[in-house]
Amino acid sequence: MSFLDRLFGPAPSRLPAPDEQLALAALLVRVARADGFASPAELARIDRILSTRYGLGPDAALALRREAETAETLAPDTVRFTRALKEAVPLEARAGLVEALWAVALADGQRDAEEDRLLRLVSGLLGLTDVDSAIARRKAQNP
Repeated sequence: MSFLDRLFGPAPSRLPAPDEQLALAALLVRVARADGFASPAELARIDRILSTRYGLGPDAALALRREAETAETLAPDTVRFTRALKEAVPLEARAGLVEALWAVALADGQRDAEEDRLLRLVSGLLGLTDVDSAIARRKAQNP
């Protein structure tokens, strides 16, 4: 069963690492697109995050992002991605996910209300508080 089959199926089971990678990559893409346009700076930031977080070379990070762009377009909601991450990533490590998401949202130098709304939703779905998200945002602003 492919990741997309599990993604759109009834309830995804605990996912292996590649599926966790695709779920995070898709959320990163969703954040980049939240304001209606994924800027080159945001896309480059996604590639760097994927490369650093998962030890991928530039070509592999780009391939994962492109696969995630398709997955993000096909996904009817954000819950499927956050559920996959919530099952794969321990609570204490999820703030790092939100920090990565904020890094993408802030990559173009602008705060957007839609990006803020999406980050608030994702943080809550990952079991984090608004305070946790604010701390992650500050870390993303001052790496």
